Amino acid sequence: MVTGLTEEKRVRALAAVGCRWIGKSIAVGGVGLLLASNPLWAAAGDAPESRVQARQIFGVLPPNAATAERPMPEARVNLGRMLYFDPRLSLGQDISCNSCHRLDLYGVDGEPTSPGHRGQRGGRNSPTSLNAALHVAQFWDGREPDVEAQAKGPVLNPIEMAMPSEEAVVAVLASIPGYPPLFTAAFPGESDPLNYENMARAIGSFERGLITPSPFDGFMAGEEDRLSPQAVEGLELFLSVGCVSCHNGPLVGGTTYRKLGLIKAYPTEDKGKENVTGLPEDRFVFKVPSLRNVAQTGPWFHDGSIQSLDQAILVMGRHQLGVELDATQRAQIGAFLESLTGRVDPAFVAEPELPENGPNTPGPDRS
Repeated sequence: MVTGLTEEKRVRALAAVGCRWIGKSIAVGGVGLLLASNPLWAAAGDAPESRVQARQIFGVLPPNAATAERPMPEARVNLGRMLYFDPRLSLGQDISCNSCHRLDLYGVDGEPTSPGHRGQRGGRNSPTSLNAALHVAQFWDGREPDVEAQAKGPVLNPIEMAMPSEEAVVAVLASIPGYPPLFTAAFPGESDPLNYENMARAIGSFERGLITPSPFDGFMAGEEDRLSPQAVEGLELFLSVGCVSCHNGPLVGGTTYRKLGLIKAYPTEDKGKENVTGLPEDRFVFKVPSLRNVAQTGPWFHDGSIQSLDQAILVMGRHQLGVELDATQRAQIGAFLESLTGRVDPAFVAEPELPENGPNTPGPDRS
């Protein structure tokens, strides 16, 4: 076990240990991973070593992110899908959740930062909504615990969707004749189901189904031909240089926080998690992104400043691990990352028909 080290030295040590982790219990991002003794993989047999290691470090992607506290009843998911696509949740009625987190573009909009109300832009890149419900927290600084809490923020943010209050949002939804019965069906037994909290719960229920299995999952299940030889080489390199010290678990990340520029200082003025906690030790600390669909979700990093996947791999190796990856190595890791590209069932993310306005539904305000 790698213990008693500063964060920087611990990551260096993990990178040095690399592929020799088999049979050891190590701490990765504060989470103990019991490797070869895990009964789930005890019958690995003659499987290639890289796949055995991948199974032990990454585990299995679940089919959805439903929990006992956050279920996915069909009526609630269907309502959440409508709300995700409905621009009437914005003051100008021209921005929906799908505007910045487009489900036909792997949950992003391809912009360094997303345009909001009257074209205003915030300071951070919009992360993908795909697989987000499985993350340890939401937003780059982890300021919200889950996708339900996250759904509340952009609607009221003056730079994003700019609605003036929760009451204003509820009034718009209540004025649309089709929505009240949908809320009643989605939240049965509640005396007043059409409220702001339930709006967010519905959107969250839908987002909990945005899980994207990929060729990599087929490879881990024993389908050898799902990864190209170059991608397998990239996987082995991803393991050996220590990328998994941050990018582990079913999402290949998304479960821990790290200082950006852990080994070599990274040029950014964004203080990251310190803006939330006020703690100096959280300066430049960000949630580690999931690498699911990473090949499709550029531009990259919290500020959208990285324009190619190759550059992202180079910068991460240099600043987080203290290694210089050559062009061949970057291409191999890139091929592995491509194997993490997956899609949600098209029927699940198909744009729904939205209920029509009522006679009292307000029009757009773009002032």
